[in-house]
Amino acid sequence: MGGSLLRGLSQSGKYTLIACDLDPTARENAAPFCDRTTDDLKVAAEADIVIIAVKPDLVEPIVSDLHLDPEQTLLTIAAGVATDRVEQHTDATVVRAMPNLAADTQNMAAAVTKSTVTDEIRSILDIVGEYVEIDEAQMDIATAVNGSGPAFVFYLLGAMRDAGIEGGLSPDDAEVLAAQTFKGAAETVLRSDRSIDELIDAVCSPKGTTIEGMNVLWDSTADEAVIEAVRAAERRSKELASE
Repeated sequence: MGGSLLRGLSQSGKYTLIACDLDPTARENAAPFCDRTTDDLKVAAEADIVIIAVKPDLVEPIVSDLHLDPEQTLLTIAAGVATDRVEQHTDATVVRAMPNLAADTQNMAAAVTKSTVTDEIRSILDIVGEYVEIDEAQMDIATAVNGSGPAFVFYLLGAMRDAGIEGGLSPDDAEVLAAQTFKGAAETVLRSDRSIDELIDAVCSPKGTTIEGMNVLWDSTADEAVIEAVRAAERRSKELASE
């Protein structure tokens, strides 16, 4: 996730970006998208905005070693790690966000804590996609919907691609058609004033092809499976918090 943010932000040219990691391979991968790489936390601690993108159990020990001051902002993106827990280990302004991998292409969906978000963080999130400001208590479900959500979408996209292949399309053609269809449908939802149900109706003509396919979906438990996948991810986010 840190790498995705780095790649997305690098396209703007608006920031001096420094990647800090102990792993030389990670630094090598980050180098094309930043101004400098380092394995020294003291260098990272000099930044006005510090983004910490590590496994949840590493957040608190690393933040404790960063030694930030009240004029700095710390953005955390670890699942299950509450803002108040991080605040115990730093003097910086702590903002919690849950972005997703589409930051890579500046198409990210993110949720951010509205009680602590700053204009600086809003500017960063604006560059790499869309975001909503939510209560801290809603972060677990946001983690499931937009943080884990890309994997669920990839799964469904793969199913549509496979159907195309089974019907005779080449794998490449089927993947392009399925992926662009998901992309176009998502853009339509974001740009349209119509509800999702109204958009479905707009595609379905009486006795046409789409209504035949939708009848299969409406008669299935596909929606229940997706909801349960999101709920499972939400439960795991809560477990991480308690752990």
